[in-house]
Amino acid sequence: MVSIALERYLVITWPLWYHLRRSIKSSVLVSITVWVFCFIEFIISSFVPIFRPILLLIPFPLLIFFLARTFKALSVAISVSPKEKWHIKGTLVLVLLNYTLLFLPWVIWILIKACCETYIFDLSLFRTFVQFSPLADLALYIFIRKGATDKLLTSLCCCRMLREEEQS
Repeated sequence: MVSIALERYLVITWPLWYHLRRSIKSSVLVSITVWVFCFIEFIISSFVPIFRPILLLIPFPLLIFFLARTFKALSVAISVSPKEKWHIKGTLVLVLLNYTLLFLPWVIWILIKACCETYIFDLSLFRTFVQFSPLADLALYIFIRKGATDKLLTSLCCCRMLREEEQS
């Protein structure tokens, strides 16, 4: 999620640098870095459980930063069409909502569990939120694709128009 937000941020704030530096080599380097960070997080959280929620909270301020800076850059961008601006803003808001609604409650629960001996809520509630992540990723994927939302809305409108014609 942070990679998507970072990519949208770079496209808007430094478009020339992004287009000149974007290559297979940099994509592979970013992927390897993400996987190494995940492996390091797993190793650290296995030995010192209190670091796990702290490491899992790192994406939240990054997502907010990328969202705010992209909104600021989009407000002055003249080379981006209004439709594309809406698309980019929607993608970033969906990424932030995905993290905030699905992962943040689980991370807070882990933090409370690590700090306090007693806790109120059951883990199954927060695991249910995390299990909705693939569904949210599907919605995000549909929203990221150019024209996919237009096709979806068109098909929904056509179905509604056909139903209205059948009723009349």
